[in-house]
Amino acid sequence: MAAIRDKSVWITGASSGIGRALALRLVSQNNFVIVSSRNADALRQLQQSAPTRIRVLECDVTQDEAMDAVGHRLAGLTDNLDLVVACAGTCEYDDGLQLDAASYRRVFDANFFGVVNSLRAALPLLAGSRAPVFAAVGSLSSVVGFPRAEAYGASKAALGYFLDSVRADVSRLPLRVVHIRPGFIDTPLTRANDFQMPLLMTAEEAAERIEHGLLRGRRVIDFPLRLSWPLRFLGFFDALWLRYCAPRLTRIRSLRKS
Repeated sequence: MAAIRDKSVWITGASSGIGRALALRLVSQNNFVIVSSRNADALRQLQQSAPTRIRVLECDVTQDEAMDAVGHRLAGLTDNLDLVVACAGTCEYDDGLQLDAASYRRVFDANFFGVVNSLRAALPLLAGSRAPVFAAVGSLSSVVGFPRAEAYGASKAALGYFLDSVRADVSRLPLRVVHIRPGFIDTPLTRANDFQMPLLMTAEEAAERIEHGLLRGRRVIDFPLRLSWPLRFLGFFDALWLRYCAPRLTRIRSLRKS
């Protein structure tokens, strides 16, 4: 069975969820994996599963100035990077259209600017690979406008445009840019959700889908298909979404603030 093997990989957001599951999967296939997040204890615990093939690079992708030095720290761990997967992210819902700018900034710092910072740090080492890949985890929630998801969905939509633009800029170069758009995945982040999550997948299932999509050379990896196809259809015919679906999901009944 085809698998990603013998590559040098950097994964951000690797302390839990999709990032951790993907790191474990790739390490088991003889890849050298650098794992990053703000949770140093979780990273060291992860390293214990394969001490010779996992290296810990503690960093906070939301800190612009600190990320300027991460490229040098990466170069101290590997001569080149074949694959980077930006998994770090967060979610804060806007209940009742409070429009709290600080909340929006926190979400964008992790989900959008964190990816920008990660690509900036990784580019020099990606240039040393014959077939480099930069992938970032977005969300199917960016396909249509979900109630309460103004900050989260907008950050993921901005990420999609950013990746499209980077892909256009490097179209004459070997760098492949991949947009990963999962549905609901069972992670510490989604376990805080107070609503039903259809077609919920495990982080291990998500990691498997991501690897298969990367091996097939896809530039957009959507899963599960049973969720992505209806959402993409409704995204194209957004009037149907706004008329029939959104009114069943929204919790707002008045513009008056409580």
